[in-house]
Amino acid sequence: MNYLITLFEVLRLLLPAWLLDRIFGDPQVLPHPVTYFGKAISFFEKRLNRKKHKRLKGAFTAIFLILAVWGLAYGMEKGLSMLSPYAAVLFDIIMIFFCLAGKTLETEVKKVFEALEKSLAKGREQVARIVGRDTSELSAQEVRTAALETLSENLSDGVVAPLFWFILLGVPGMLAYKMVNTLDSMIGYRNEKYLHFGCCAAKIDDIANFIPARITAVLMLLVKNKLSLMPFVLRYGREHASPNSGYPESALAAILDCRFGGPHDYFGETVYKPYIGNNNRRLTFKDMKTGITINRRTEAVMMLIVLLARPAMILLYNSTVITLP
Repeated sequence: MNYLITLFEVLRLLLPAWLLDRIFGDPQVLPHPVTYFGKAISFFEKRLNRKKHKRLKGAFTAIFLILAVWGLAYGMEKGLSMLSPYAAVLFDIIMIFFCLAGKTLETEVKKVFEALEKSLAKGREQVARIVGRDTSELSAQEVRTAALETLSENLSDGVVAPLFWFILLGVPGMLAYKMVNTLDSMIGYRNEKYLHFGCCAAKIDDIANFIPARITAVLMLLVKNKLSLMPFVLRYGREHASPNSGYPESALAAILDCRFGGPHDYFGETVYKPYIGNNNRRLTFKDMKTGITINRRTEAVMMLIVLLARPAMILLYNSTVITLP
């Protein structure tokens, strides 16, 4: 009975938040927590990323901001629950909604392929919205590849990983993960400017995404009934420059029988990433639709996993007399 009650409590948070994301995507008119995360990171980076001890100052920045977000979210949950349980529920729903990025990414990737139908210049401009690399010299094939790579990688970062941390640590853990991810996307680069200052942020992101990235790859193959392609994923996933993003990218490359990877330009520096797969065939609109379908199915399965696992985790923590956020 306790499990069923807890399951209902999780469901009343997760279902409305997921529906809001599927309907609206990232809200353009509402203040998004990630925007403020970015401002906080910029505040510290401008003042600390200079002179000596950059590595130490970068580690302080990353750890402080992650703990600050977790503590603030935890405190707000507890404070609101004392005012009204409904206020706490509403807060959690809104935060989960903000942490999910499934619909927005699908929309952006679709826009890239539609823009390419008009012109290469429009395709480059559109894909620049969702990738960190320089897109000014990309070919049409490279634009499509960049969009699909991002679609698979961010299925982990934008959907599976936040839900994974929700299972373990609730909404505060979910928000703390979003800070981890934002830190990595802003300062986790291996270039001259961020090599030392962003080192700790990049390592924390690697740790936070280690399990979710592999779960994502397995679920992607599962929803397409392609688990036989796991050897491909294991081979190319570990060869990727990132210890994590190579796994969902390899899963999508395996399903589409295409090639990802290769040299990319970041901030004026060329980064050579190993190729994933050998079939350098032309990517098409159909591949984009297949990728989006995989994302939607994977998200749905992960939601079911959360509904089963989160109540069990809450009961486990409660049985050990640990207050779970």
